[in-house]
Amino acid sequence: MNSTIDISKLPEDQAFVAPFFEFVSKDMALDDEIMTLIAQNCELVSFEKGSRLLEVDSDSKYIYFIVEGEGISYFTDYKGKTTTWFFHFNKPVGSVKNIFAVDYKSFLSGTPATISIEALSKVIAIRFSRENINILSNSTMVFDRWIRLVNERALIMIYDRVSTLLTLSATDRYRKFLKDEPFLLDMFSNYHVASYLAVAPQSLSRIRKNI
Repeated sequence: MNSTIDISKLPEDQAFVAPFFEFVSKDMALDDEIMTLIAQNCELVSFEKGSRLLEVDSDSKYIYFIVEGEGISYFTDYKGKTTTWFFHFNKPVGSVKNIFAVDYKSFLSGTPATISIEALSKVIAIRFSRENINILSNSTMVFDRWIRLVNERALIMIYDRVSTLLTLSATDRYRKFLKDEPFLLDMFSNYHVASYLAVAPQSLSRIRKNI
């Protein structure tokens, strides 16, 4: 689709949603009615560096569309060790798993979150509540189809992430990382990249030297 949203033509109360409109318009056409409905069912929020968008065991009742800044979602095991699940940012190299920050299982089911989401810098995001998404999905079939498409993409990415961690050696995980997401090396610390690959920082250094 790739239609361009002319920000100058948006009503003042919709201008903050322009980045989201641009993202959605890659898959579907947006008319004035749909854009107005979307703008009425979201809000612009910000988080300072080090703050959390989501705490583990809480209800992930919001989904965040990242506008600016960087963050991570991560698991914490019974020993307190953390494993980076996804990196969150909004750049052309990103994908659904980067642009949206949420615990999908908790958001869809209402069960307690199993991940935490933390801002690594100041984060500005467009926030939708579970109720907002339900209103939008029930109000327009076009948006409902788009939500289903995003959920399908997210499911595929989650499956790929799990299979990578369970089936590949540390070296092969790094090779796949270099093939699929090498840009993350310039955006995030070695510590977080190592955690994402489920290896110790020292092990990552050895793997990089060998490759």
